[in-house]
Amino acid sequence: MALQPRSEADLRDRQGRGQLRVSTALAFRQQVAAAGLEAAYAATDVVVASNAEFTDQASLVLNLGPSDPPIRIRRFQLDGVGGWGGHGSTDLVLPIGGGLVEPLRRGGAQVLTALLAGQELDLSARGDATALHPRRELDSRLDLDRIGSGRLLLHRGIVENGLVAVSSAEGLTPSPYGPLLGPYGTALYSCSGAASIGLAMPGLALLGPGSPVLVAGALGWVSGPGSGHQPQPRRLASGHARSPGAVAALTVELHGLRSEWLRACFFEGHGSALLVAIAAPVPLINLAVARQCAALDQALEAPVLDFSIPRRIRPSFGAVSYSQLLAGQIQVDGQPVACAPAHSPRLAASIAEELVSQLQEGRFPLRLPLVPLPNRPALVPLEV
Repeated sequence: MALQPRSEADLRDRQGRGQLRVSTALAFRQQVAAAGLEAAYAATDVVVASNAEFTDQASLVLNLGPSDPPIRIRRFQLDGVGGWGGHGSTDLVLPIGGGLVEPLRRGGAQVLTALLAGQELDLSARGDATALHPRRELDSRLDLDRIGSGRLLLHRGIVENGLVAVSSAEGLTPSPYGPLLGPYGTALYSCSGAASIGLAMPGLALLGPGSPVLVAGALGWVSGPGSGHQPQPRRLASGHARSPGAVAALTVELHGLRSEWLRACFFEGHGSALLVAIAAPVPLINLAVARQCAALDQALEAPVLDFSIPRRIRPSFGAVSYSQLLAGQIQVDGQPVACAPAHSPRLAASIAEELVSQLQEGRFPLRLPLVPLPNRPALVPLEV
């Protein structure tokens, strides 16, 4: 009876009675190793997986109140970082990345962390004069309390798998994950392996529009397929992706974000990015889901790509297992290469424990998706 499939109603009933059995992905794999898959499944209702990865594919949207006389903002600078007007007259859209122009070296990531730290920032806005919005210029100051509402949009919030970046060029090569020493001096890998959301949940199959996720300590939601969504990549026999694969876009309210799970950074030659910790529940609705969730790092792999070639399709050196990556050394073109994580295992583990507590205490909603992420790929190249 314990091995029968579980419905959403069963799991929510257990949560309502304070009896939901929740485990982190790491602890679940340890339980499988000690007692076997069926025993671990029988003793666990939900597994929590987590990521803490860098992204520059995100936007900060700020909803401000009206000025007097009113202005319809078209362009603005907040703490020296430029953005544009949104759908409303005083909605501001600020890209998280960018900031390569000297001497700024800052983007929306740094503005976000400054706001969360309680700083007051200079706002300079310009607009188009109309009969109802006659004001052309506005200079003011903003802090978190003066922003009516806002949200962080992660256009590439959860990626099914990661990749390994190397460089065949001499010297340092900029990349979205940090500088790469070449030729083949260092490697950076963007995903934590079996404990990550996408490799604990192949195809992001238990996520869809409206699915709740924990984003930097705040309740966030899947808004749909993300940038570069590729739901049908090459897969292992277990169903796990061999490349980045499916992508979910996320949205989360600004005022709920906690700075302990966010880090702004600047990559030389690439620009600003945000390290954001995210955790998601993986309801063990049947034994097949549990089996995929129990996959080991040695059974999972990521592609090795040459980032010294600035092309859409980069040269590949095959794939390596996550057990090799976690051990700190891989083989590329027949030679050993030291590798390091381009993510934060510590922040990922920390937010996973937070979600475990919230699920057990009934403070986090548990639901299956009404509809899955679409099968249509969003990774459609521009032909020129």
